[in-house]
Amino acid sequence: MTTKTTTRTTSTVKEPNKTNEKPRKTRLFFIDNLRIYLISLIVLHHLSITYGHAGMWYYLEGRPDDITRLIVTLFTAVNQAYFLGFFYLISGYFTPGSYDRKGTWPFLKDRLIRLGIPLLFYIVFIDPIVEYAVVSRLGSIPISFGQFLGEYFGNYRSLGTGPLWFIEALLIFTFFYVAWRLLVKPSVTPPQRDGKPPSNLAIATFALLLAVVTFVVRIWLPIGWSFELLNLQLPYFPQYIALFVVGIIAYRQNWFLGIPTTTGKVWLGIAIVLIVLLPVMFVLGGALEGNTDPFLGGVHWQSFALSVWEQFLCMGMVVGLLVLFRERLNHQGKVAKDMAASSYTVFLIHAPVIVFLALALRGVTLHPLLKFVLVAPLALALCFILAHYIRKLPLARDIL
Repeated sequence: MTTKTTTRTTSTVKEPNKTNEKPRKTRLFFIDNLRIYLISLIVLHHLSITYGHAGMWYYLEGRPDDITRLIVTLFTAVNQAYFLGFFYLISGYFTPGSYDRKGTWPFLKDRLIRLGIPLLFYIVFIDPIVEYAVVSRLGSIPISFGQFLGEYFGNYRSLGTGPLWFIEALLIFTFFYVAWRLLVKPSVTPPQRDGKPPSNLAIATFALLLAVVTFVVRIWLPIGWSFELLNLQLPYFPQYIALFVVGIIAYRQNWFLGIPTTTGKVWLGIAIVLIVLLPVMFVLGGALEGNTDPFLGGVHWQSFALSVWEQFLCMGMVVGLLVLFRERLNHQGKVAKDMAASSYTVFLIHAPVIVFLALALRGVTLHPLLKFVLVAPLALALCFILAHYIRKLPLARDIL
């Protein structure tokens, strides 16, 4: 998830026939719309785990059948391959401009307020409340909130960031960016210019190199391993770090507006083919027989194949969706504008919303896939409606 960028999604557009006019700013509505899409996908991703158990989450309901587990596994695998990396790309894209406008310390102060305060609030208040709600509802032995807090903090081995580990990592990336700017100290801030966008070959080479790095990292840190203290799943971080850096470069070169439509179509087509091939890769790798460990890491062809698949799918979805949204969805109505402004808040509150909603509907007996399909629009609506009103609160207005 990214910081609040809805007031900054602008780009300089020059009118060649009006040399006496200053460059005007044009709002990049397609990036706002991408953020709506991506945050909605995060909500659906975690809700699908609730009913399909293809991952870890606060609350897992029932015992999904093999078909449900397979479908949810494919859904979450596709999401995991690109949507968080995409968010880091967008976050990186808006970092240089914000730093240029504000300067070092105002920029850092702004990041600490917009990222640090929500993260701290989640760790101290929201995470223990959500954990207690699940324990008290499902536990066979009644326990008071005070007793729970005693055990919760007594066994505290990692920060209770939940999905807000994303914000935690973004803060770390921000600190490194500030340190780099202080170290380099350019005499003149490099302007945003229309640089040549990467070619198909350059994008493919980047994806392959990133896949190799990911494979190597997972030899020692397989999928599922995390740095416990900070709740960071490092096996995925080569992509996150790389795309945050690419986002910074993309801002200076104005790549988001410069990528050719044909390039977007090519990579979106590649992404669709890779999604279709995912079940084939799982079958050939023995996943249907329960042999999934080789995909997670180590020196196995399955781990290398999954790393290549992930990074090429990521490039396909990132480049393809950027161009698709730029060409087809670069406009907004009143509802979309409000949803875009609320997307960061949706990310902050979606965990308690979908957990409490799932617990409230626990007594409704339906097939897991059907229940997911029926609950999904309700969960999305609740998240965006609550976020809209939370942003209007006096203190939240200055942070969110």
